[in-house]
Parts: sequence; structure tokens; C-alpha cells
Amino acid sequence: MDDTATNDFLISPRALWQRIGTPLAPQIIDTHRRPIFDALSGVIPGAAWRDTHQVESWATGLDRARPIVVACAHGEQMSQIAVAHLRGEGFAAQALEGGHDAWVATGLPLVDKKALARFAPKSPSVWVTRRRPKIDRVACPWLIRRFIDPQALILFVDPARVPETAKEIGAVPFDIDGVELSHEGPRCSFDTMLKIFGLESEPALARLALIVRGADTGRPDLAPEAAGLLAVSLGLSALAGDDDHGLLRRGFMVYDALFAWLRHAADERHNWPAKARS
Repeated sequence: MDDTATNDFLISPRALWQRIGTPLAPQIIDTHRRPIFDALSGVIPGAAWRDTHQVESWATGLDRARPIVVACAHGEQMSQIAVAHLRGEGFAAQALEGGHDAWVATGLPLVDKKALARFAPKSPSVWVTRRRPKIDRVACPWLIRRFIDPQALILFVDPARVPETAKEIGAVPFDIDGVELSHEGPRCSFDTMLKIFGLESEPALARLALIVRGADTGRPDLAPEAAGLLAVSLGLSALAGDDDHGLLRRGFMVYDALFAWLRHAADERHNWPAKARS
């Protein structure tokens, strides 16, 4: 079977990966038996662990408007039991073909589970940073929502209030001085998050990091696209004013498009007028 193909009941690892990191990503449920899940070092991006034997309980919290993919160790038992139940309840659910083992064997990225336990032990996780985002503070929320916790809450407050807010409500502070998820030398917070969550080796994300770093740190020489990202980001900020969450919605479209370009169209070239064929 084509490794990018899907059918009604199963979805291949590569087909699932093509949806992750996009606005059309499915809800991903990990149904490993708990002792096996606890022993894993990494999980599929955006996945949330659930007990197959409690499917009647957790299914009520799923979004019926979005498809569901269920993954277990081998794609044979625990995931298929959950999918059978979900489909019986009218959900558009599929099992990951070959399960977590096939995902790993295909060489697809995993999110570091220790980092998840530290920063996003439950969903929705809560994150806080400085208001009036422009580049890094749009790129980081995009990474969080697309690869770490799709349900994450992103809060924006005055810069001086970020540490107190984080402490008061148990939120994760980012992109401010003195916290772990921030700039490291010439690298920006987006770089730091990729490293901590184990995603910096994914080729498209690594190239996106160069673009973000170049735009955010005044280094347009790092990537040809950095100057364009800076211009678009400053323009969006000027349009948004104090509407930080409105800016995120618009900014996510920019990062979705950049990521899709890096994955699928980075080698495509356009030229006008096209040379006439002889």
C-alpha cells in the first residue's frame, strides 16, 4: 500500500504526518497500555493519552467536527477497539496503521515526553508572554498549538507582569528574560522550544527556525525569507493594534503557509513572462 494513502479505517504514518502542523490536523489519541506509554521517550506531536477502556467517558470531550486518529503500540488492538467504539458513536475516526512502532520506523518526529511532562502535563496547558507579539511570540504559540498541545491557552500581559502571572496561575512563561523558554545567545525562543521538545531535527521546522531567527534578531542574511517574514509580521502588528489574539489568528496563517511551502513547494519556481517554446 502507498505509504501516504488512507482508507476508511486506517491511516498511514506519512498521511497523518502530512496533516499534523496544519489547521486540518486531526485529534490524535494515544491508547498505549499505560505501562508501555510511561516507558516511551517520545509521543506523536499533538497526541493525548487516553485509556481505551474508558472510551465512553473521554469520547464526550471530543470535537465531532474534527476527525480523530487513534494510535497504540502496533495499531492492532487498543487503537482499533477505541476506533470501533468511536465510529459506532458517529465520529470520523481512524487507527494509525502499524501504530507508534510504524511511526518510529518511518522516521517521523516525536515530541520529547519529559519536556511535555514539565511544560504541558495536562491539556489545556497555559502559557504566558508579553503582549503585542510580532515574530517570536507568534511563532512560539504556533509551534505549541500545532505540535505540543492543540488546546493550549496563550495569555498576553504587560511585560513586567509575566513572571507574576505565571506564578499566580501556574502558566509557562516564554520569550522573556530569565526563563528557560527564551533566547539563548543568537538563537531565539522558537529555537529553544524546538530543542527542548525534540523537534529541531525535523527538516521543515529547522528551516523555519532559520527564517524566524533571521526575522526576529535582525539577521536577514540567515535566510532569504527572513526579510519578508519581518515585513509581514510588522504589517500584521500595525493592523492588529492591541488585539493580540486577533494577531495570532492572522499570524498562524503566515506560519501555516511557510511550513507548507517548506514541506511541499520550496523548490518550485515561477517566472513571468514564461519563455516561449521553440
